Amino acid sequence: MSRLKPLLMSELSPDLQNTMLAGEDIMGFSPNDGLIMARKPEMLNGILGLVQTLYQPSALTTEIKKLAALMTSSSSGCQYCEAHTTYGALKHGVDKQKIELIWEYPTHPLFTEAERVALDVARSAALVPNGVTDELFEQLKTHYTDEQIVELVGIISLFGFLNRWNSTFKTDIEATPKKATENLTLSK
Repeated sequence: MSRLKPLLMSELSPDLQNTMLAGEDIMGFSPNDGLIMARKPEMLNGILGLVQTLYQPSALTTEIKKLAALMTSSSSGCQYCEAHTTYGALKHGVDKQKIELIWEYPTHPLFTEAERVALDVARSAALVPNGVTDELFEQLKTHYTDEQIVELVGIISLFGFLNRWNSTFKTDIEATPKKATENLTLSK
């Protein structure tokens, strides 16, 4: 059970209600973490601005963004974010087998060398202290542009924040991502 109860939509200002409804249109449900964060509207609006910036179409594929978010959340042990990132990856067409085999990325043929390096960085960056080495970062540069690297680290960092947020609040997973991911088992 969440340590802090999510606000009801009726408790939000009209502006925040519109913001949450827009998110619901995209995600298919109202995220409990946003309804908790709505207690500090400036924070919610700030994080949503970052989310929109990172997930807009760009030179970095949606698939690698979704896989990096999943790896970051899975590495951090945040069940809420792991359910959300798995659901989001499925919803955006990431191969279900890739999702289920995410922890086998170093050797599984479904993953490209570029994906392996990005997932190495996501896994290592999720560690405390950060485990990204100079050598690993140089490998990343052989597959991605500087702009793509900034976006990738942005996604990893966003989920670093959300993993801490949701693990601390023990945010309840909503029915939609819970149902969509209950039959999946991520290899670890």
